[in-house]
Amino acid sequence: MARAMTQDLLRKATPEEQFEEVTRGTVDLQVAEELKKKLERSYKEGKPLVIKAGFDPTRPDLHLGHSLLLTRMRRFQDFGHTVVFLIGDFTALIGDPSGKNTTRPPLSREEVQVNAETYKQQVFKVLDAGRTQVRFNSEWLDGLGTEGMIRLASSYSVQRMLERDDFKKRFRDNRTIAIHEFLYPLLQGYDSVALKSDVELGATDQLFNLLVGRQLMKDKAMEPQVIMTGPILEGLDARAVDGKIVGDKMSKSLDNYVGINESADQIFGKLMSITDDLMWRYYELLSSRTLKEVQALRESVQSGQTHPKAAKVAFAQELASRFQGEEAGKKAAADFEARFANKQLDTESLALTTVPLAGAPKALVTKVLPETKLVASSTEARKLMAQGGVRVNGEKVTDPKAELGPGEYLVQVGKLKAAKLKLE
Repeated sequence: MARAMTQDLLRKATPEEQFEEVTRGTVDLQVAEELKKKLERSYKEGKPLVIKAGFDPTRPDLHLGHSLLLTRMRRFQDFGHTVVFLIGDFTALIGDPSGKNTTRPPLSREEVQVNAETYKQQVFKVLDAGRTQVRFNSEWLDGLGTEGMIRLASSYSVQRMLERDDFKKRFRDNRTIAIHEFLYPLLQGYDSVALKSDVELGATDQLFNLLVGRQLMKDKAMEPQVIMTGPILEGLDARAVDGKIVGDKMSKSLDNYVGINESADQIFGKLMSITDDLMWRYYELLSSRTLKEVQALRESVQSGQTHPKAAKVAFAQELASRFQGEEAGKKAAADFEARFANKQLDTESLALTTVPLAGAPKALVTKVLPETKLVASSTEARKLMAQGGVRVNGEKVTDPKAELGPGEYLVQVGKLKAAKLKLE
């Protein structure tokens, strides 16, 4: 039964159509012709490709930026190919220095196991659990042993390792490079040998490591894996400049992220705050709609047949539903419409923050606003006030010297954040 279903999926689209979908938004593709041949062979023989993507469990929570790779994996999966979600529990003990200017401290086995369990709970919000192999690279790397590790290390030269950007820069600047860091790309490459992968996916900063895997497979007379890297997702505050999306990458530290474990209301509301230009970028990278469907929707918006807001609502609901369930996604859309489009705000459910005046007759809005947790600091409050993004009892407050006396107030920051504030 499962085999028949796989056969149906493998042939639900032509190799050309599969190629178009799985490569959308790709940064590096090595080698395109090899991927086309693999897809054609898979289509003819009814044998799925092995798609590998490795994750070192170095952080417990994932956001949309991390889900980019999962989304690409799901596209392969939807065409019947075998997806291997590889947890690098062994390599996390070394720590991948990709993009870092210093040695990354390794994690303990206990930390790795805790984070790995969290990953497994989150990734199936994108991947089909029934058609995903979850593997740990300690399965083969623990047994490699001293002799095996020495043989693996002998397969690559120091000169070739120093071609990697972060190593090259640190060597040039006389900054420390620990010997064990050279092992990381080799061990990641050995994963590809052990899994006999047809395609390995990763982010752009993983390109060197993925190329090592390709080379090790060639050295062992195996058909080399195709390499595909994707972009690093821009955060919610990114903007279009001269037709190009410009902005910092999505990051929790920059507070421009959407966490996949956040509530449907939070996911929906955050995505409704992005610009129309960024929406189309997100559509291409994250939506389960095909490229043809996305293009048709975009043309409909450009022609005036569809309002841009309707397209954004559809995307926000799709993502909220993906991570929190279809009913939660629908409810988030309805609640958003009621609260913001119809100017209805459920003040009863808002948190109340009480701030003592400590004998003073009044307090600066910029001083008390951070107490509500709607802003991180007085500096951010002043910046938002200057942009017209702060309201008190429905009225815009733009003067950084504005004060409030004793009483209870409804304070709003932007369209999505609100709280009740009591001064006494």
